[in-house]
Amino acid sequence: MEKLIIEKSRSKRKGYTLPTLDVEPVSNDSLIPRKFLRKTEPELPEVSEIDIARHYLRLSRLNYNIEEGFYPLGSCTMKYNPKVNEKVASLPGFADLHPCTPERNSQGALQLMYDLGEALKAISGLMGVTLQPAAGSQGEFTGILMMRAYHLDRGDTKRDTILIPDSAHGTNPASGAIGGFKIVSVKSNDDGRIDLEDLKLKATDEVAALMLTNPNTLGLFEGQICEIEKIVHDCGGLMYMDGANLNALLGIVRPGDMNFDCMHINLHKTFSTPHGGGGPGSGPVCVSEKLLPFLPVPRIIKNGDKYALETSADKSVGKVHSFFGNFGMFVRAYTYIRMYGAEGLHQVSCDAVLNANYLFSRLKDKFDVPHDEYCMHEFTLSGDRQKKAGASTKDIAKRLLDYGFHAPTIYFPLIVHEALLIEPTETESKESIDSFADAMLAIDEEIKNTPEVVLNAPSTTPMRRLDDALAARQLNISWVGK
Repeated sequence: MEKLIIEKSRSKRKGYTLPTLDVEPVSNDSLIPRKFLRKTEPELPEVSEIDIARHYLRLSRLNYNIEEGFYPLGSCTMKYNPKVNEKVASLPGFADLHPCTPERNSQGALQLMYDLGEALKAISGLMGVTLQPAAGSQGEFTGILMMRAYHLDRGDTKRDTILIPDSAHGTNPASGAIGGFKIVSVKSNDDGRIDLEDLKLKATDEVAALMLTNPNTLGLFEGQICEIEKIVHDCGGLMYMDGANLNALLGIVRPGDMNFDCMHINLHKTFSTPHGGGGPGSGPVCVSEKLLPFLPVPRIIKNGDKYALETSADKSVGKVHSFFGNFGMFVRAYTYIRMYGAEGLHQVSCDAVLNANYLFSRLKDKFDVPHDEYCMHEFTLSGDRQKKAGASTKDIAKRLLDYGFHAPTIYFPLIVHEALLIEPTETESKESIDSFADAMLAIDEEIKNTPEVVLNAPSTTPMRRLDDALAARQLNISWVGK
């Protein structure tokens, strides 16, 4: 069956015509040494134009996307990407500008990057910014490098530890470890926040920083943030904020006002640039005054009414991305920020919090709730009750596909058993949220009355339930010629 569906190649069939060669062919080894030339023709698919067009159209219809339906992925913030962003990013002056263009001919692009940086500084309440990191994870690593450089510059060489809450994103410990630090986990208390007593025990003179997501991955605001910050700063450490959940805070509270020293901002999560499929992403990093000397170069500066790239910075951690970062993402985020303005961004977060609490109120009576209180932009449920009735969280996620919904994040955060982490974002309507809630409640009823329907799901998708472990270990997505 797979061959009938996928294999379209037929010998001597093609869907292209190459233009006549208008240069003299090179017959010597001056361009490509002979040892690098192929000995045989490449085995490429041979298909007609109509076959290839139909193939990719079919694949596009199989690919679930934000314009097709609701993406309730907690922690991933899959919000709608406004079309105006794409229109502005496709303007020739942006889309066709080569990164090697001289500064005098790229003033518009430099101004956009400078103004975007100034906006992110205002939103975060911090004093410096770099746009270079290509993702939130690289933003974390860049922050780690700057914090390490800060301590070493002061001759404080004993700080070899990063504190990370047990509810954190997995990229936090990964970034710290890659940066050369030991990772020490800080426990959560019964309320789902940092256990202050555990933090005090671990806040020693070996701590370089605490990496904290606020609101945290359970969707709860760390209300004791001032005490947390004092504990960390009093032991000589720095405060790093994972900006993954900034979508809940815009215009409400600024990380700089909570005395964070460094944070990354996911443009794809907070400011609607495209997300998923491997990129391109963007994870700018904002810093407090003490980390300004260590920002990556080049930095975009303004001299009068002209913009330039500054590369001389003795204490900089250097360049972390080719050229200046993923410029197309800057254009989209800048457009989003300018379209909304300060009041609009504030409303974005208010609506995100409202949508999450409305959806939580509709589901909390039928699912176990680790923390029964108002949430921020996302919330966590547990499928323990359904598991006892015979269907796991994964079964619920599979059954949602039959209802036409992408599943929420499951089995994360790790501190919640049978976790479902759900985030509706501000871009979903009440009707859309109600439809998802109705599906979740219907699945709960099915588990009680017709559990086999849930256990055998999905039944309406092009592929039935896969062997997840086998697929992960023997992933094969390559075309192989005959």
